[in-house]
Amino acid sequence: MVHAVVAARQSNQLPELVPRFCLTVSNLNRALYFVCDMLLWVRSVGLLPNINKKKWRKRATKCYYYSLVMNLAEDLYELCRCMEQTARTEKDQEDLPPCGQRLRSFLSHLTGGLQPFLFLLCLTLRKHPPLLLDTLKNLCDLSSPLDRLGIYKTNQGVIGLCGIISSLVGILTIASPSLRLKH
Repeated sequence: MVHAVVAARQSNQLPELVPRFCLTVSNLNRALYFVCDMLLWVRSVGLLPNINKKKWRKRATKCYYYSLVMNLAEDLYELCRCMEQTARTEKDQEDLPPCGQRLRSFLSHLTGGLQPFLFLLCLTLRKHPPLLLDTLKNLCDLSSPLDRLGIYKTNQGVIGLCGIISSLVGILTIASPSLRLKH
């Protein structure tokens, strides 16, 4: 909880408005999640048995959900910035590495205006692995609160698989700090 409050304080110092807002709100919601979780723990050990477990679990889940949504909003903002940067630097197909040419060839089979967007998205995520990993982790983490809050019901297998993927990405970013998204 203390770490979340300190992180909120630090993120409030970021120079750009969108990351500052998203990360500060995310960290404050994470701190509130820990408060709710602590109350649930206090109830489970019998110190305050009158605490409504169902109500506080739902509050904790909502705080966690809001934290993830704000993290994803910040990821989307970063993705848009990176896509703009990539679009400026990639002028034509000759400038692309061979894997980029293969990707463009694959996407050329798609129809409509989605093709250039998908190409730019894939190229951007390939150039920014920390952003890809952070977005993937946040999307995977979202499955559990979506299910618990009844927003999008899924089965426990999907939630478990998402949890495994999220954990593996988390371990990878700890083992290799260069893969951690910097703010």
